[in-house]
Amino acid sequence: MYSGRVIICDDEVEILRYLSKILSAKGLDLEVFSSGSALMTCLENRGADECDLLLLDVKMPDLDGIEILQRIKALKLEIPVVIMTAYASINSAIEAMKLGAYDYVTKPFPKEKIFGILEKVLERKELLKENSALKDELGHPAASPLIFASPSFTEVHDMALLVAQSDSNVVILGESGTGKELVASLIHQNSQRASERFLTINCAALSDTLLESQLFGHVRGAFTGAINHQKGLLDAANNGTLFLDEVGDMSPAIQAKLLRVLQEGDFIPVGDTKAKTVNLRFLAATNKDLEEEVRQKRFREDLYFRLNVISLYLPPLRERAEDIELLARHFLRKYAARMKRDISDFTPEALQLLTTYNWPGNVRELENAIERAAILTRGPLIRPETLPVWRSNGLPPVAEAPRAAERLVSLETIEREHILHVLKASGNNKSRAARILDIARRTLDRKIEEFGLDDVGAL
Repeated sequence: MYSGRVIICDDEVEILRYLSKILSAKGLDLEVFSSGSALMTCLENRGADECDLLLLDVKMPDLDGIEILQRIKALKLEIPVVIMTAYASINSAIEAMKLGAYDYVTKPFPKEKIFGILEKVLERKELLKENSALKDELGHPAASPLIFASPSFTEVHDMALLVAQSDSNVVILGESGTGKELVASLIHQNSQRASERFLTINCAALSDTLLESQLFGHVRGAFTGAINHQKGLLDAANNGTLFLDEVGDMSPAIQAKLLRVLQEGDFIPVGDTKAKTVNLRFLAATNKDLEEEVRQKRFREDLYFRLNVISLYLPPLRERAEDIELLARHFLRKYAARMKRDISDFTPEALQLLTTYNWPGNVRELENAIERAAILTRGPLIRPETLPVWRSNGLPPVAEAPRAAERLVSLETIEREHILHVLKASGNNKSRAARILDIARRTLDRKIEEFGLDDVGAL
């Protein structure tokens, strides 16, 4: 369940019904408009009015999404806008991104896509609110997406703010889960490019062909399946900041093309013959030792020096123990509110466990642990038994007993009811449920079929 207000604007009745059904079921307050002019009348008279997200169709007969975005920008309304588009109008969606749209989805879209975007928007809202409240206590800008108190991370934060004032490229180093993308976002937010787009791409998550197409764009007929012209992220982020996550995993061929952009300020889309000029700031991140990658000839030395004008190293969570409790309480507030659970704190034993664990997965692992504990806890306090690190610290692997166990039923019944409990608590998000249960997604799918839990909402 979520807490927030969403505005939907689309001239298609079926889309309005579909979105209203899935979003109201999640506890969201909704306001629905079937025309762009009615939406703008409302926004002009009332302003953003605590709107957390605007779902906006790009093609409407009276006033299209692009013009609405232009008016929202002129009114200086701070509303995250997600553009809904048909595949044929994908170029309009990219134009909308350049005007400041938060994201876009292509019709027809699964509800999980909307929920994923909504979670990111609401999470960012809560981070900004919390950091504003903690401004005096922590002594850093209210707009900062970071939560910390340790001297080691304070130094990183201060350096990031200093680096933001320049327009130099930056490489952010650190283990996985240390918050490299958040630091990149902080640099962008405090830079002279803050009013422009901040776009990210994970270089390790895509094949060479897809990464090249995503970065540089392509023309129609450039390769099999390229039925339309598509702009790349270099185009979409022009005048803004492009964050290259896991840049150390980029292939030599893509490295060579990227080097040209940094050297010449232009690039050629896949299948095209004409170069396009761009003005970008590059922020890059990796968990690899780039100097060693250069020595081993796996990363171009010239590209390394173009990117690595300034480098920032993020310490692992085990080296910033002062931040663990602060972060844990933040994540507890976040997930207790999201799940509408009355969980207020940790027991002293749970806090001791959290602050003495090594956290090899860093902040990301800590967040997952607190999310799991918030779902499994059946009282006002998080206890050690509900934390996955309980087992890692050599303590008995005991979880809170499911209610079925109190009735002396079979182990199979306990397992079924526990899986059902986690599925319901995670909003039937199977990937999240599998992560909380600490099993593979395929194993969860098999268990769901085995126990007849295919339709959790009907149980």
